[in-house]
Amino acid sequence: MLRFGTIGTGWIANSYVDGALDSGLWQLTAVYSRTKEKGLAFAAPYGVKTIFTDLEEMAATDKIDAVYIASPNKLHIEQARVFLEHGKHVICEKPLSAHAKDVAELQALAKECGLIYLEAIMFMHLPQRKLLEEALKKIGDISVAKIDFCQRSSKYDAYLAGSLPNIFNPALETGALMDLGVYCVYPALYLFGKPQNTLAVSHLLASGADGSDIVAMQYPDKLVNLVFSKVGQAGANTDFQGTNGTVSVESISKLANISIRYNNGTVEEVCGEEEKFKLMGYEAKDFYRYITEPEASRAEYEQCSALAYDVSVYMEEIRKLANIRFPSDN
Repeated sequence: MLRFGTIGTGWIANSYVDGALDSGLWQLTAVYSRTKEKGLAFAAPYGVKTIFTDLEEMAATDKIDAVYIASPNKLHIEQARVFLEHGKHVICEKPLSAHAKDVAELQALAKECGLIYLEAIMFMHLPQRKLLEEALKKIGDISVAKIDFCQRSSKYDAYLAGSLPNIFNPALETGALMDLGVYCVYPALYLFGKPQNTLAVSHLLASGADGSDIVAMQYPDKLVNLVFSKVGQAGANTDFQGTNGTVSVESISKLANISIRYNNGTVEEVCGEEEKFKLMGYEAKDFYRYITEPEASRAEYEQCSALAYDVSVYMEEIRKLANIRFPSDN
C-alpha cells in the first residue's frame, strides 16, 4: 500500500480520495490546505490527523509517497514541481498546465528523477474506453463525430450577480476549454490524431473567460466537431457516425451509457454508468501500477504522457484561434 496526500478540498478531491481508498491500494496520510480549518474539515471523515498549510513542508515529509493535486489550474505546475523536486510521485487534475512547454519541462523532470507525473483524466483509465473502441469498430468508417460537453456551472448565477468565481477568472487559467473542453479534446486526439485543419470560436464573457466554445477539426476522411460550455446545459450529444450506424455516448467525461444504433434500426447497449468515485478509482489504480510496476506498465504510462503533452499543445492552439487569453501568456 502506498501513502498519499492531497492538495485541494473541493468535491473532486473527495471523489478521488474515495476512489483511491476504495481500490485498497492507497492510504491517505496527509492533507494540504491554505487554512488549517478547511484542511481539518476535509481530513476528518478519513481519520487523517496530519494537516499542512505549508507546501514545502508537505513535499518534504516522509509521511507520503505521492500527492494528488486538485488546486486551481494556475497553481498546478508550480505545486507539481515542488513535489517532484522532493522525490514524490504526482497525479494532477486536468489540465496539467495552460502551456505545453511547462508540461514538457515537468515530464522531463519526472523522468530524470525516476518519478511518475500523471494527468488525472478519466478517459485514459476507464475500462469503458476499450468498450468504446470496440463499438466504433462495429460501425465501419467514421465520417462525422460530434463530441459535446455542455454543463452549466453551479457558479454561473453568482457570476451573473456580479461575483467572479474561480471558474470564470482568466487569471486562474480556467473557463470552458480548460474545465470541460479537455474531456472532448482527449478522445478526439486519442481516436483520430491531430487534424489537418482546425477552426475554433469562443463566446467570451465580460471577465475574459470563455463561457462556451466550438472547435471544428478537419481530417482527410472525416470531420470532428467539439462543443463545450459552462453557461448552458445539454443532454446526450456525443455521436460517432459510421457507414454501418452510430455510436452514442451520454457522458463523454465518464464514458457512460454507450449504445450503438445500426442502420437497420437495431440498438445495442454497450455499457451503463458507474458512480463517480468508482470511475476515479481507475486513475488511482493505474497511478499505483505505474509506480510499483514500472517496467510492465512503461508503454502504457508513456502513451499517457505523450497524449497529455499533445493535448496541451492542441489546447494552446485552440486558445490562440479562439482568442482565449490568460495573463500568463504574456
